[in-house]
Amino acid sequence: MVKKKKEKRTGQGKDELGKGIMVLMERHPGRSYNYKQMAKSLNVRGMDTKRLIFEVLKELTAEGKLMEISTGRFQCGKTGSYITGVVELTPRGSAYIISDEREEDVFVAFSNLKHALNGDKVKVLVYARKKMVHPEGEVVEILEKKKATFVGTVQLLENYAFLLPSGKQMPYDVFIPLNHLNGAKNGEKVVVKITDWPERQKSPIGEVIEVLGMPGDNDTEMNAIMAEYELPVKFPPNVLKAADKIMMDIPKEEIARRRDFRETVTFTIDPKDAKDFDDALSVRRLKDGLYEVGVHIADVSYYVTPDSVLDKEAYSRATSVYLVDRTIPMLPERLSNGVCSLRPHEEKLCFSAVFKLNEEAEVLEQWFGRTVIKSDRRYTYEEAQEIIEGADGDYKEEILTLNRLAVKLRDARFKNGAIDFDRVEVKFNLDEKGKPLGVYFKQSKEANKLIEEFMLLANKKVAEKIGKVKAKGKAKTFIYRIHDKPLEDKLFEFNKFVARFGYGLKLNNRKALTSSMNRLMQEVKDKPEQNLIETLAVRTMAKAVYSTDNVGHYGLAFDYYTHFTSPIRRYPDVMVHRLLQRYLDEGRSVNKEKYEEMCQHSSDMEQVAANAERASIKYKQVEFMADKVGQEFVGTISGVTQWGFYVELEDSKCEGLVSIRELEDDYYEFDETNYCIVGRCHHKMYQLGDEVTVKVAKANLVARQLDYELVREDLEPASAVKLNKEVWKSSGRGKMKNRRR
Repeated sequence: MVKKKKEKRTGQGKDELGKGIMVLMERHPGRSYNYKQMAKSLNVRGMDTKRLIFEVLKELTAEGKLMEISTGRFQCGKTGSYITGVVELTPRGSAYIISDEREEDVFVAFSNLKHALNGDKVKVLVYARKKMVHPEGEVVEILEKKKATFVGTVQLLENYAFLLPSGKQMPYDVFIPLNHLNGAKNGEKVVVKITDWPERQKSPIGEVIEVLGMPGDNDTEMNAIMAEYELPVKFPPNVLKAADKIMMDIPKEEIARRRDFRETVTFTIDPKDAKDFDDALSVRRLKDGLYEVGVHIADVSYYVTPDSVLDKEAYSRATSVYLVDRTIPMLPERLSNGVCSLRPHEEKLCFSAVFKLNEEAEVLEQWFGRTVIKSDRRYTYEEAQEIIEGADGDYKEEILTLNRLAVKLRDARFKNGAIDFDRVEVKFNLDEKGKPLGVYFKQSKEANKLIEEFMLLANKKVAEKIGKVKAKGKAKTFIYRIHDKPLEDKLFEFNKFVARFGYGLKLNNRKALTSSMNRLMQEVKDKPEQNLIETLAVRTMAKAVYSTDNVGHYGLAFDYYTHFTSPIRRYPDVMVHRLLQRYLDEGRSVNKEKYEEMCQHSSDMEQVAANAERASIKYKQVEFMADKVGQEFVGTISGVTQWGFYVELEDSKCEGLVSIRELEDDYYEFDETNYCIVGRCHHKMYQLGDEVTVKVAKANLVARQLDYELVREDLEPASAVKLNKEVWKSSGRGKMKNRRR
């Protein structure tokens, strides 16, 4: 049979040409064409048709389907759309772009990142999507660099030096010219600033701006964590100078302007190592079985005035940072531990919420305003707890009264649908050099919950005071602490997971969900899976943030909630104090856009501080396990990824990685949907929540990473299930998901 020659396209209409052009562009979204190249690709001849191609290219550009990237050169437009997002690097150097403009993250290969790093804000060309394939794209522009400085260890060679970065935020070594070492020696930890990054060069160029010290030293490592998250360790001299000028004595005329609580029984209850006391409680019995309870909060806004040096520094920091062995305060020590701190037997200025309560802890009257107090005693949580449990002590009747009322407030809150997340907090016993000697777990008791309930009450009532009052149908701009409802698919996946342990949630409605969630939290108490399930439950919930748009607080079941009670350590509380006083004085509403921006900054800095705190805990966990290499421990699989699974030890909560490469009895594949990895041949499964025995293989202090090896691999993990081969194949779960490659 004679093969027919392929006919050349000579004359086509605009519609047909347009379809052909779009098909070609969608197949090659990153490529650009001029009209001649397009004609050649479409196998078109004849000048008339080529001119028509040029017209069609122009028309498609006008419609937004294509874009003219340079004179006469066109590239895919709408189907290869542009988004703005934030880079999230993977351990392999590729990235996902997180964007509010689309539900799915966009995968970007290492070669298409254009030197974008973790946290950078970028413009991305999203390629035309092929069916059943995860969206992919390429970075076309870096809009905003997240970081310019990086922490690592200096490696000094004969003619040049490199920074070997710590953490995952810089996947490349940084080249340092010898004349830019600024005194750094081989092996020292330093902070390096990126000064240049030539387009075709893999590694950036930098200079040492701070020498931190030798790795392994506690101060070096804690300062390195602060530097890694670009958090300030010291206050600038002008800020300290401004703080030193503030007088400890309170002017008599200021006391005269305030409601006086100096003669009312008042005390603080705080952790035993606390130095800044920003809240106190007063209580007195009234007639007819009623009580007056005052929630007194340090009046930071009296001392820190808007746009002052102190105010700008506090706003920049936004929060105090609590590392394992130290606190990096938002305010200089003279204010945080001195002038503002509600120390016993000292007159202090406060902003207070005062409530008249009955025996059922129902609020009958409330008052908000500036006060002066004099704390009668400083309690630790342990001392207050002893009194609650029956010991004698100062102000025993007052503490028992407050505890009785707090229990009623708590019961009412849970009855209304609040969720009881009472997670175990890991703490370390440290020696004088900061080395961890042991691990212990901190849990809330009645004394902690007493304080918590009255702080929640004050925060709720302050938010209601402003949020419920509307002028011309509109509430005044205010700062809210919001917590949106969880996504249904996350709840469904969480419910599927806890079912493996024999638990379950009711997802019918909000009240059924919260009551079953609280029952779950009670059922897992003191069980090996407690920390894992509580951690996943928190991850299932939305993140709490600051906003001027009130959507309520889902976890607390409050329609209105704010942060009023910790202005020494949280800048939003300072803003709340200022706005509350402004509106009590019948002032006008403030600019919403400006305050929303301040809320966003405060939320961002809160997250940065939390990450730094977690990094310090992780470092101490690795340090604690460093002398236990080779020892065996029982743990629970706490996370599963394509590169292995993480195991949290039962006795210390120290988490480490069992690499998939170390599982040599089969070829294992990652099933993200079912939180597990499964052997291709023997179908052995390791899934989230399984109990396993591991051996400590390596403790890498530089990377803050623990590596474990699985012990007794010939045995199934405690709750693993052998899967039928046909069921496994038919379920479509045998292939690794594209997500997080």
